Amino acid sequence: MNKNLKENVKELNTMILEGKILEAFDKFYAEDVKMQENDQQPSIGKENCRLNEEAFVNGITEFRGAKVLNSIVSDGVVATEWFFDYTHKDFGTRTYTQIAVQRWNEQGQIISETFYYNN
Repeated sequence: MNKNLKENVKELNTMILEGKILEAFDKFYAEDVKMQENDQQPSIGKENCRLNEEAFVNGITEFRGAKVLNSIVSDGVVATEWFFDYTHKDFGTRTYTQIAVQRWNEQGQIISETFYYNN
């Protein structure tokens, strides 16, 4: 699984960097996915989580860049350190580093993802 997982993570991250965030979500996230931002209440289910992703993507008014700084892949768990720089209609100008921790199933889908960042 680790070899395929590494390939899936690379493809997912490449799609995100290419601005194909929603396409990557559709391809790699499980129907029963759980997503959480820091200590906020998690969103559960692909439909609910996709609505949140759509709101985020559609709210970006200026995108200045993103970069994968580090990534660790181990036994179905992935931690990726991201740098983001953008302006969002709801959040204003954002420049920050984020850690995304994902748990993947044997079918190559993300079943949970938690984002850690300073507010």
